[in-house]
Amino acid sequence: MAHGPVGGGTAGGGGLAAVPGPGDRGDMADRTAAPGEPHRGHDTREAVLFGGVYGAVLASSMVAALSRYGRTDAAGRRYDAIWLLVTACASALAHGYAHYIAERTPHSRWDALRALRDEWPLVTVVLPTVFLLAGAGWGWWPANGIQYPAFGLNIALLFGLGVITARWSERSWPVAVVMGMGDALLGVGVVVANALIK
Repeated sequence: MAHGPVGGGTAGGGGLAAVPGPGDRGDMADRTAAPGEPHRGHDTREAVLFGGVYGAVLASSMVAALSRYGRTDAAGRRYDAIWLLVTACASALAHGYAHYIAERTPHSRWDALRALRDEWPLVTVVLPTVFLLAGAGWGWWPANGIQYPAFGLNIALLFGLGVITARWSERSWPVAVVMGMGDALLGVGVVVANALIK
């Protein structure tokens, strides 16, 4: 007795439905998910945590290096403030561009700008340190020794970022505090390294 193709249907609805293969299932999933999923960039929590932690550690590290090998007078602190801001912006551009070219999906003409926009936490977190250095350069407070308040500020920022992102993830307060302390240890590590290098 001859059998027709398994996937062959008839005009009247007879026969068995075609069974998709593994590749067909993947294509169907892609077609189902793609239309309803607009480009949304990176998750905001991820961007805030990564950019914030990276920015705070970058600020502490640069202040330590510039204080160790640069000038600590008012003119030197103005120079430090400019270079910290330039370095943060360059790091944000590099990281955003790396994300843009690493995504293996079709890009619209504005995706590159969106990728750069997603790096705003990195630049934002260094601004308080830039303000401290600039204020020392303008004579608002002593220029010599300003690195220590900057270290304390960035350790506090790291702690706050850890707590906030943990609470966003619906972690309990004790867990959030522990995570904040873990992030703050990164800043403490910079201070310890600075002391050891001296």
